[in-house]
Amino acid sequence: MKKSLIAAMLTIAAINATAQERINLYPDHPEWKILGGKEINDVPHIEYYPAPGDKKNGAAVLVCPGGGYTNLALGHEGKDVAEFFNANGFDAIVLHYRLNGGPQPGSTFPAQYNDVTLAMRIVKSKAKSWGFDPEKVGVLGFSAGGHLASMLTTMHIAPDPQGKAAHERFGSRPAFSVLVYPVISLSESFRHAGSANNLLGAGAPKEKQDSLSTQNRVTAETPPTMLIHASDDKGVPVENSLVFYKALLQHNIPATMHIYDHGGHGFGMAPNDPVLNTWPGLVVNWINGMLFKK
Repeated sequence: MKKSLIAAMLTIAAINATAQERINLYPDHPEWKILGGKEINDVPHIEYYPAPGDKKNGAAVLVCPGGGYTNLALGHEGKDVAEFFNANGFDAIVLHYRLNGGPQPGSTFPAQYNDVTLAMRIVKSKAKSWGFDPEKVGVLGFSAGGHLASMLTTMHIAPDPQGKAAHERFGSRPAFSVLVYPVISLSESFRHAGSANNLLGAGAPKEKQDSLSTQNRVTAETPPTMLIHASDDKGVPVENSLVFYKALLQHNIPATMHIYDHGGHGFGMAPNDPVLNTWPGLVVNWINGMLFKK
């Protein structure tokens, strides 16, 4: 069976895609400068992957890999994604957010939310020098990273025109949101218990679980959203995407959802599946249709 065009593009893009710049989110944080006398590498940071100059379209995407809030799937839900979007003209920024483990064991909410909102504001502040429009920066998240992206999508920080730091003068609202087999509910029977416990801490009260079940956070200010899921997902049931989609419709938010009949959980870009690997191309067409309407 021949590989699809999307799979071929992934292979080609993987040859030269390299992060051009790394920015630590908290460069002055004293506890993350030294550990055992050595520099800490795995602190909250972003990695910037620029699109080739002849392909740049003036838009960018902040990528949130999954991993249950306890690790980061930086390959098939990080770098591979950046490579694909670079090949299609988008600058890409991969977020390394705090986990319940790592350099600061036990990091729970709001640490991850603070990381993603700060990352988005920093990316927007860098847009001019990096060569894209700060009003055309969206977010894409997988699994628990999809939950993090959905918090960014629904829980906005307003810009501060008087902010001293450049990033403070930008808001955190993304221009669009793509949620791939996302964790959404932290309280319903179909929740992903591991992600909920890692984000909130074991035994979190139901009020807190409900508050951060992001279908409850959708408002008229939520940006256009596309959801991708597989109906046979046993890890994060498809009901997560369904309840978010329903909330989007209730608030008249432009919403698109693609549910595949197979794939399970964690398929990433699915380069070897000619059905599943159609989703990245669908996302690119959807984003282009919104951002570059004539």
